[in-house]
Amino acid sequence: MSSEFESELRVKRVSVRKRSRDGKSSCLTPVKKKTCSPSHSCEAAMYKVQLHHHDTEWREKNETTELSPDMQDKECHSDDDLFGDYDSLANESSFLAKLDDVEHNFAPACSSPYLETVKHGYANNGNTVAEMRNLEAHSDGKHKVKCPDTEDFTVLKTVNCRDDTKSCHVGNADSILISDLMDDFSDDLPSSQLMLQQENKTVTKQTSSEQSGPLNPFRGEMSSVKEDEDLIRHSLNSVTHLAEPVLNRRRSLKDHLKSTMTGNARAQSPQVSRAKQQKDAVVTKEINLAVKTIESTSDVDLGPFFGLPSKVKELFQKHRGIKELYEWQRTCLTLESVQQRKNLIYSLPTSGGKTLVAEILILRELLCRKKDALFILPYVAIVQEKVRGLASFGLELDFIIEEYAGSKGKYPPIKRRLKNSLFIATIEKGHSLVNSLIEANRLENVGLIVVDELHMLGEGSRGAILEITLAKVLFASKTTQIIGMSATLNNVGDLQKFLKAENYSSDFRPVQLKEYVKLSDCIYEVDCKEEDCFKFSRPLSFKYSSNMKKMDPDHLIALVTEVIPMHSCLMFCPTKKNCENVAGMICKYLNKCFIQHREKEKTDLLDEIRSAGNGSICSVLKQTIPFGIAYHHSGLTNDERKLIEEAYSAGVLCLLTCTSTLAAGVNLPARRVILRSPYVATEFLKRNQYKQMVGRAGRAGIDTSGESILILQEKDKLLAKALVSRPLENCYSNLMHDNRKGLQNLILSLIGLNISRTPADIHEFVSCTLFSVQQEHLSSEKNLWDITMETVSFLTEKGLIMSTAGSHGDTVLEVTKLGRATYKGSIDLSYCDVLYSDLKRGLGGLVLDSILHLIYLVTPYDMVAHCKPDWMIYFRQFTQLTAVEQNMASMVGVPESYIAKKASGQSLKKGVDSLTVNRFYLAFVLFALLKETNVWVVADKFNLARGFVQSLLGSSSAFCSCVVHFTEELEEFWAYRALFIELTKRLTYCVKAELIPLMEVAGILEARAKQLYCAGYKTLAHLANADPNVLTKTIQNMSKRQANQMVASAKMLLTEKAEALQEEVDELLTFPSDLPS
Repeated sequence: MSSEFESELRVKRVSVRKRSRDGKSSCLTPVKKKTCSPSHSCEAAMYKVQLHHHDTEWREKNETTELSPDMQDKECHSDDDLFGDYDSLANESSFLAKLDDVEHNFAPACSSPYLETVKHGYANNGNTVAEMRNLEAHSDGKHKVKCPDTEDFTVLKTVNCRDDTKSCHVGNADSILISDLMDDFSDDLPSSQLMLQQENKTVTKQTSSEQSGPLNPFRGEMSSVKEDEDLIRHSLNSVTHLAEPVLNRRRSLKDHLKSTMTGNARAQSPQVSRAKQQKDAVVTKEINLAVKTIESTSDVDLGPFFGLPSKVKELFQKHRGIKELYEWQRTCLTLESVQQRKNLIYSLPTSGGKTLVAEILILRELLCRKKDALFILPYVAIVQEKVRGLASFGLELDFIIEEYAGSKGKYPPIKRRLKNSLFIATIEKGHSLVNSLIEANRLENVGLIVVDELHMLGEGSRGAILEITLAKVLFASKTTQIIGMSATLNNVGDLQKFLKAENYSSDFRPVQLKEYVKLSDCIYEVDCKEEDCFKFSRPLSFKYSSNMKKMDPDHLIALVTEVIPMHSCLMFCPTKKNCENVAGMICKYLNKCFIQHREKEKTDLLDEIRSAGNGSICSVLKQTIPFGIAYHHSGLTNDERKLIEEAYSAGVLCLLTCTSTLAAGVNLPARRVILRSPYVATEFLKRNQYKQMVGRAGRAGIDTSGESILILQEKDKLLAKALVSRPLENCYSNLMHDNRKGLQNLILSLIGLNISRTPADIHEFVSCTLFSVQQEHLSSEKNLWDITMETVSFLTEKGLIMSTAGSHGDTVLEVTKLGRATYKGSIDLSYCDVLYSDLKRGLGGLVLDSILHLIYLVTPYDMVAHCKPDWMIYFRQFTQLTAVEQNMASMVGVPESYIAKKASGQSLKKGVDSLTVNRFYLAFVLFALLKETNVWVVADKFNLARGFVQSLLGSSSAFCSCVVHFTEELEEFWAYRALFIELTKRLTYCVKAELIPLMEVAGILEARAKQLYCAGYKTLAHLANADPNVLTKTIQNMSKRQANQMVASAKMLLTEKAEALQEEVDELLTFPSDLPS
């Protein structure tokens, strides 16, 4: 009895009308729960039994009753019949008549012998005897089973994955399951419907692959083919339908097609142009081709544009003006090592086009391999420039750009499921980012890391951080590719061993460089083939008066006037003060005709600089800019520096007197580069520095050649010969720099991240660093094991790590709470215990009546050495504090009596910590800056350079961000977290609150933000949706290129924020995989 009931239930279940599986789901239904999960098997069984009872009742009620007219017209009312008067279709014999013929031809197939044949065929395919008896019992001549109408064979669905408010249009008609007719029907459908059906198939396949459940929620006849058992049942169901009598009121195929076309006509057409769809299809096809090519071959022919869609080439031409790549770039991109994703180091002279190769490799990683990428750059300004430059690519190619510089960046980054991210970071932020990814076990999601200026490995503490970062990547992820590039590398072999990398080098320059030196009043060409390295070229012909010769003994005026104002010139000076003096001196002796050259633009530039300084302007710049001359060094504010760089790039300024930092900063090439002296401060130039400076000569696409002139005194001639002829300096590890601080940081983070926890494992890791490769040269007196163990002992004594006994009797190292907070916050080991003590003391009497106490706690320790207090100013500012603030000062260790005695010049006994006193002076500067928000006023008040004040502000915001992460790891400091997060924001922007949304966009500083706000662009959304053409007309002195970059950067930031919120929503609504059953 039970078996009969089960067999009957099986047949009846397959004959019941199919029901929508997603009918009751909503936008708030968890993603996994929208599919049929195996956890609902009990509910499914109950549902089968209910279907059996409902089907029995329906059959008894409708077995002898014809459908009412209302029921017949339910799906297509006469008023809604869109094809009733379409005579050409109704009378067309070649199509509709053909359907009738097919219908009549299939009528004999409904008899019992036909069913026997089908039964026999399926029995041979493995059906059980019980299933055959079940089929035979329900296929006799009495036709006991009455089946309701099933789903239409051309169910039309319009799916929009991103907009839940759009409904899915489904044509409801009776299903005719005749597979032989499907292709014919599709061939005769309109092209728009074919396109829509193809789109639905694609959406269905994508949805099926994304859902974790075994079933596709969008079930229809256009869905993918079921498994074998479902196919058999489906076919039997179709045969059963064909065997039904006329009393079942099944309509003819003509009516059926008519109803289907009515539903299709009502369906919403895709709101995308045909041209755009074709263009997107071509891009998708090329991306897929590139993926297959990269994965399957190492040949040089990678596809339309080095493995990327041709759209990328169009974007480079549109935004960069690059039509063709140089030969070396094509060679480098098609190297076998690149195709096999081996690590690579490539080196070329400055201005050779290295960055373009890196960007193409990054785009290939993002688009073809669908992996994230990390781009490490040396300075904040370069990071912001790169974010602006690549924003348009991100918008066009659908990836996210995230800035990690200063106080910006989230650790770990948001895990994105729909898009890939390009992280653009400074060296320090890149290290913190890698640490967070290792801890979250997500480093392998980063497929490529590109390091610009790889020679920075040899530059002090920053080089040590870069080495630590790369060593961790090499150890923790075997699938992450590392690409390093530099213009000044010599011992590439050591770096190859460290990075396990291939090497590519070339001496290509797009513009020929000619090097000269000036001795006395003659110019000599640098020629290493000559005995003296210098070959006479020409004498200087500029006529000097006796007064001019006294003021300009080095003939600087003669050298610059040979190229300016029609061409550009850079003059590198040994000190910041010398930059200002030289610029002022040259202006005194220039002809007045220099003022007339682009006079209007220079007047506007002065107005912008004055506006950026809230009415204040440097007296030197006020004198020199009318002549097209300005100085460039760290003493400028960020606004001044940006305005001067933009004016120089546009040709408004023709001469910059600058320090050596410009050579490693933003790209500002010139026709002629003059080195005022072979010294940087008091140190003689290194070969690497010299090559970077002279490498700025020659502007690709503008000049046919560039030239550099080094001004020499007779006493420096021998040193200069060695400078221009010797090879580049070697790049050495800096893990031992500053009393092994780099190695200490490395070992602390290794233990904290659980990368290495025993002395032997730590020694093994250190053996894979650049220091290990160069250990014999750097520390030959001690072996690597001794150095490692000494460092472990130091960290233990400092209370940052502790040792415990392992299960096998070995020593296991663990980080303490302080140690974890130190490496998580990237706090200097020299100050971690001092910071902890300051924060601990602050808990006992934190003063919140004023922000001064919080500012003091986040004032950077390393800035103290760069500033000596003016004791009279210190005392005057101290006396203006409130009583509460003075008590707070005494509590932290700065008594008023001490300041008063220092101001009066009295000698004092030791007893007050000078670090604390000097640090509190810097806190005064920041305190005044947050109240005034005017760098010029604060700089004058404390008698400091305005550039130093702004540098102090930037360092404080970055350090405050580090302190936030430090306090997060120490439960006792929970109260600080919210306070420091808000303080970080105030220190980062230091402007009125209404300007902060605009200044979040990369490259927008206070002066530009004020212009935009006054013009009505008050929010990020305003700027993201602005018209660049309108911006150029509305905002003073904004070029079309600047407007395009600004709008693109705003759109990218807005997209990033929206995507982050969407990821958070999806994560909240995702059905938990570990839900208890």
